[in-house]
Amino acid sequence: MSVIPEEIARFDRLGATWWDPRGPMRPLHVTNALRLDYLLDCIAAHFGRERGALDGLRILDVGCGGGLLSEPLARRGARVVGVDASAGNLAAARGHAEVAGVALDYRLGAPEAVLRPGESFDVVLALEVAEHVADPDAFIGALAHRVAAGGLLLASTIDRSWKSYLFAIVGAEYLLRVLPRGTHQWRRFVRPAELSAAAARAGLALADLRGMRYLPLWHRAAWCRDTRVNYLATFARAAGASMLRR
Repeated sequence: MSVIPEEIARFDRLGATWWDPRGPMRPLHVTNALRLDYLLDCIAAHFGRERGALDGLRILDVGCGGGLLSEPLARRGARVVGVDASAGNLAAARGHAEVAGVALDYRLGAPEAVLRPGESFDVVLALEVAEHVADPDAFIGALAHRVAAGGLLLASTIDRSWKSYLFAIVGAEYLLRVLPRGTHQWRRFVRPAELSAAAARAGLALADLRGMRYLPLWHRAAWCRDTRVNYLATFARAAGASMLRR
C-alpha cells in the first residue's frame, strides 16, 4: 500500500545526512522547528495539558526519517513509535537517540506491516510522507484508523497545483537546489480536499488547515493562508474532539 522501492532507495542514500543542519536536510530542520512549536500548542489545547507536558501520551510518527521530530517528543515524556521503511533513515535515528540517551520504539517497514492489529495512538503524525507513498488515500485512511478516541492526526504534505510545481519542484530542486533533484514527483502530491476525504471516511473531522511558506534564500519558514504549496492539516476523532483555530 505504501512502499515505493525507488523512494526508499533514495532516502537510504541520504540517511547519514539527517542530523546535519546545513546538509541536504536543512529545509527539514527549519520547517521541523515550526511544526514542533505548532504541535506542542495543538496537544496542549486539545488534551488540556500544560504546553510541552507529553507524559503518557502515545504518539505514532510515520515516515519518521532520522527522528528529527520523534526524538524531541520523546524527550518531553511521550511514548513514541517511529516508523520508516528506509533502513538508512532508521540507522540515523537509532544512532542519534542512543548517543542522546533517549528511549524510542523505532520500527523498520511500512506501517501496515510493523504496527500490531488494534494498536492505536493519542496522536498520529504523517509529516512530509503522503507525497512519497504509492496510494496516499489508502495510506491516510489507514493511519486515521490508528487514532484513538479523542485523538489527533496531523498530516503535512504538498498540494497538487500549478504553484507547487513551480515552487516545490522547479524552484526548490532545479533553480535554488535546496532539495536534491527527484525529491518530489508532482503527480504524487495530494490536494487538501483529497486528504480530508480520506480522513473523514475513517471518522475524523478537520480541525485546522494552514499553509506553510518556506523562504529558501533565508532558510526561514512561517505559517500562511495559502495552501497551494505546503500545508498542514489537523484532524480530530469526532467523539469529544476539540476544534482548533488557526
